[in-house]
Parts: sequence; structure tokens; C-alpha cells
Amino acid sequence: MAVSKYGKLDIMFNNVGISGKAESRILESENDNFKRVLHVNIFGAFLGTKHAARVMIPAKKGSILFTSSLASILADDISHSYVASKHAVVGMAKNLSVELGQYGIRVNFVAPFATATPLLTNALGKMEKKKVEDVVSSAANLKGVVLEPKDIAEAALFLGSDESKYVSGLNLVVVGPLASYNFSSLYNRTKDILSVVMALLFALAAEPSPPPPIKIPVATDSLHAPAPAK
Repeated sequence: MAVSKYGKLDIMFNNVGISGKAESRILESENDNFKRVLHVNIFGAFLGTKHAARVMIPAKKGSILFTSSLASILADDISHSYVASKHAVVGMAKNLSVELGQYGIRVNFVAPFATATPLLTNALGKMEKKKVEDVVSSAANLKGVVLEPKDIAEAALFLGSDESKYVSGLNLVVVGPLASYNFSSLYNRTKDILSVVMALLFALAAEPSPPPPIKIPVATDSLHAPAPAK
């Protein structure tokens, strides 16, 4: 659509993902859930990038972005499928930055912390925005500021714009200094708070009730991933 309307594609942002069921025990993990999360999070990003590259390579210019996650740099008692998919996204993006650099195409990714979006507040039973911000801020170790959705958007805008014209292969973590912190120590000190935040970060997109078993169709070379079988 961008090409037909504007004649070019400058930026492609792969900003779609799901967490699936909150399965942190390998023996209890369902195969279909694991396949579904990887199908959406990594194969969807693969297809979006492939079709963007078809336009950007001849133009010798472009910026491709991915949404990674705090789960792409840390590990904890969270969904194996989600962590695997986000590590895979980062690995693929780094590899793409090497391949596509020769065509003037930059590839970067943003790793956000939790923010008080409507999706987040609804996931907590329509909790007030201020209360959600207080919970997230209590778990963060950068004090005096509140992370807002626009902060994530501005990070993506920076990576997509010419302001970052020589930046490629970067996982821009918007989590304060949490990525450099001893996570097990932080978890022990704020266990009750993090139990809520982790639910937001890694199970936010999970369905409110267990979904029916899903068969993942064989992947096709299409911009639109096949719809799950009913």
C-alpha cells in the first residue's frame, strides 16, 4: 500500500506479537501453543521483512524495525515459547543487518518495558492508569520518571529516521538500567511486584480463557500468515 501510494517504502516496523499461554514448565508446555507463538512472532516478522526488502533493495535505502522484548536479553520463570521467539527475532534481525547493510538498509529492534496502555490496564481488570504506572515504576530501578507509550514510539522513530543513519544491528533497550541489573536479586527484593509486572510483560497477549487447540498450517510464502484452523 505504501509503495502504490507513495512510490517507495522508507520504514518497515514489524510490531506484531503474541505471548500465548503462560507456560514456564517444559513438561506442561503444549506443542500447538509453542508453534503458534513462533509462527506469529518470528515467521510473521520474517515475512514482513522479506516483502519490505523486495522494495528496499532496489532503492538502496530503508530502515527495518522489530519489537523485541526484555525477554530477549534476560531469562526468568516465564513462557518458553515467548522467550524463544524474542531471542529468535533478535538473532534474525542481527543477521539481516549484516546481509542488508550492503544495500544501505538498516535493521534495528526495540526492547520495551511495561507501559500503561489500554491493553495493559484492561489485562489487570481495568485498573486505573495511575495505579498501573505505580506498579511498573515500583519494579523499575530508574526512579523519578514514568515510562510512557510515547517513549517507546520515540525510540522506534529514532531508529527509523536519519537521526540514526549509521546505527544498525542494535537492540535498543527501553527499560532503564534494568538490563544491566542482577535480575535474580531484583526479583527477590520485589517478588510481589514483579509477579504482576511479569504477567503484564510476558502473558499480556494471552487469551483471557484457554483457546481451543490450534493446528498451524504449513508456512507459505505470503505476506499474510495463514489463519489458524477453527
